[in-house]
Amino acid sequence: MQQRLPILLVVLLALSTLVSAQDVPRDQPNGKSQDRITREVRHELLMLPYFGVFDYIAFKVEGYNVTLLGQVVRPSLKSDAENAIKHIEGIEKVDNQIEVLPPSSMDDRLRLRLFRAIYGYPALQKYELGVQKPIRIIVKSGRVTLEGVVDSEADKNLAGLRANGVSGTFSVTNNLQVVKP
Repeated sequence: MQQRLPILLVVLLALSTLVSAQDVPRDQPNGKSQDRITREVRHELLMLPYFGVFDYIAFKVEGYNVTLLGQVVRPSLKSDAENAIKHIEGIEKVDNQIEVLPPSSMDDRLRLRLFRAIYGYPALQKYELGVQKPIRIIVKSGRVTLEGVVDSEADKNLAGLRANGVSGTFSVTNNLQVVKP
C-alpha cells in the first residue's frame, strides 16, 4: 500500500500537468515549422490529380492556420484541396476560400482558344513541357486572368498580348510573376 501511494501521486501530478498544458494556447510556430508547413501544403496542392491549367490555387500560412484562395473549374477540386492539406501535422484550421467558377460552354471554348494561343506560340512553348503548367488561364464570364510564373518580362507581356488577341475575350488581367530561372 505504501509503495502504491508515491506511484499514485506521480500519476496524478502527470495528469494535472497534461490537463493544464491543454488549456494554454499554442504560440506561433517557429520559422522552421512554418517553412515545413508551407512546403508540405505546396506539395500536396501540386499533387492534386485534377489540378489543371485552368485552375489557380494559392494559399497563406498564418501560424497554424492555412487559407486557400483561387479559382477552380471543378467543384470537387475545392474540397479535394482542403482534404489534401488538413491532415498535415501542425495545421489546426483550413479556411477554404477557393471560388468554383460557374459552368459555361462559352468560357470552356474560350479556355481552349486561349490555351492554343498561349502554349501554341513558339516563344511560349517552353512553358508547356512540365506536368504542372506555370501559366494558369482563369476565365470567368469572358474575363481572363493569367496567373503563375514566367522567366522574363518579355514572356509575361507576350502571354498577355496573345490572350488579348483571342476572340471572345472581354478583358485580360495579367498577374504573371517574373522569376529568373
